[in-house]
Amino acid sequence: MLEAAAAVLFFLAVVSPVVSSQSYNAIFSFGDSISDTGNLCTSGCPSWLTTGQPPYGNTYFRRPTGRCTDGRVVIDFLADHFGLPMLPPSKASGGDFKKGANMAIIGATTMNFDFFQKHGLGNSIWNNGPLGTQIQWFQQLTPSICGTDSDCKSYFNSSLFIVGEFGGNDYNAPIFSGKVSMAEIRTWVPQIIDTIASGVETLIGLGAVEVVVPGVLPIGCFPLYLTLYPSSNKDDYDEIGCLKSFNDLSSYHNELLKTAVSRLQTKYPGVRLMYADFYAQVADMVRSPDKFGLKYGLKVCCGAGGQGSYNYNNGKRCGMPESSACDDPENYLVWDGIHLTDAAYNAIADGWLDGTYCSPGNPALNKLPLIIG
Repeated sequence: MLEAAAAVLFFLAVVSPVVSSQSYNAIFSFGDSISDTGNLCTSGCPSWLTTGQPPYGNTYFRRPTGRCTDGRVVIDFLADHFGLPMLPPSKASGGDFKKGANMAIIGATTMNFDFFQKHGLGNSIWNNGPLGTQIQWFQQLTPSICGTDSDCKSYFNSSLFIVGEFGGNDYNAPIFSGKVSMAEIRTWVPQIIDTIASGVETLIGLGAVEVVVPGVLPIGCFPLYLTLYPSSNKDDYDEIGCLKSFNDLSSYHNELLKTAVSRLQTKYPGVRLMYADFYAQVADMVRSPDKFGLKYGLKVCCGAGGQGSYNYNNGKRCGMPESSACDDPENYLVWDGIHLTDAAYNAIADGWLDGTYCSPGNPALNKLPLIIG
């Protein structure tokens, strides 16, 4: 009964502009390039970082910010909905993190560097910011946020934590290397899920009681994969044009993650854990982009315009001098081949907030119009 009441109160909060603006003290985010807000660009984006060059950021910020899209990411829309400022990257020196901080960083993995080195993939991991390290970054910030351990626990009890997505780069590294079979990669999934669950449990121990844990996206629907790993066998593609083998890996990860989240919920009944379904929503956006206000599901907005079926060429990626961007990114799901657009992330945030793609949800309240206040 208490858990059901908590769910009702949460979803009342997300559809009420009055309540939502006061629902949380802060939001703390962990993840990879899907949610990074600029941890590699706190002193300006380095020249070697393709995603730190124009036209990244053009739609909303009018400049690159370190976000791997044309504008905002999901966490930006969530912060706005709850009346909080956009989360500063945790590496910003002298930043004020009392209303939130974003530990997410481009290239982040779940597993640490030793794991990949052991599998002969040390050269495939260029950014040492795995989940465990991000939690350490968070702990280093806490004295400036809330002071003592007891004060912080109370503060975090009224904050929202978003842990992920994690896993995408754990799979990208072996797939792109060409050194590891899909069968072997699947054997890594349980360990990756256990590490995510352990990270969530650590945050619960620090005081987190409202935690969103997103699954991974359907990687077989991304133009980067579709271009690099084409098949002449039509049976390798599903009904919406995505590669089955890669999506099967994503689905396996997500099924194990949902089980892990459920297990943690049972262990910690005083905590509310919410699974955010990136996979289902992105697949639905590919299947019916018009239902989300979009026109194009599998074409890239920024990249090799007019080339191939997807406007993607690995040698003409977005941010490279040879690439070009579309004039109407608001009509596209995919920005650069592997990341989504501002418009897509806005729709995803709405899908989480109204409970359609985030559970637990309340079906009766899901029917109410979403009010962004």
